[in-house]
Amino acid sequence: MYKLFTSLLFGIFLSQSSMAKSFPSIDSVIHASFPKSTKMEKHSLILTKKQFSQIQQKAKAKVDTKVYRYYTLSNKGKTIGYAILEFRKVRTKKATVIYGFDMKGTLKFTEILAFGEAPEWIPSKTWMSQLQNKSPKAALHIGKDIPTISGATLSARCLSEGARVARAIYMIVLKK
Repeated sequence: MYKLFTSLLFGIFLSQSSMAKSFPSIDSVIHASFPKSTKMEKHSLILTKKQFSQIQQKAKAKVDTKVYRYYTLSNKGKTIGYAILEFRKVRTKKATVIYGFDMKGTLKFTEILAFGEAPEWIPSKTWMSQLQNKSPKAALHIGKDIPTISGATLSARCLSEGARVARAIYMIVLKK
């Protein structure tokens, strides 16, 4: 009986660990879309009341915080883009997502760095690819120009709203 219990417990442990998803590092995400020689400089941003209001209006999405972390991306001394890190609540737990923009405002990439919800609610790579190389004028609304995901609708909505908020931060605060 003890051997059966131990074997069963070990089997459950193995099945749980094999389902665990590993997420990419910020460096690997940025270097997948920008040159390998890109340097990243980390910054903190605290939005003013006016910026907070403008970003919420432009993004047409709820903005939960005034504090953000972003990275200035440079190559050979010239700024080539920005990456904005967001912590967004999906259902009851948070996801950490990074959004990268070039200097024209094109959304170069969207990548999940951490996801506290169940792994089956993580959008597929195919769906995530819809949030790559999007022009500054792309609406990024779920159900209109980006399809929903059966079984991961809240995750998809979270990511598309996050993309709109990140783009608004880029346009209102970072773009020079």
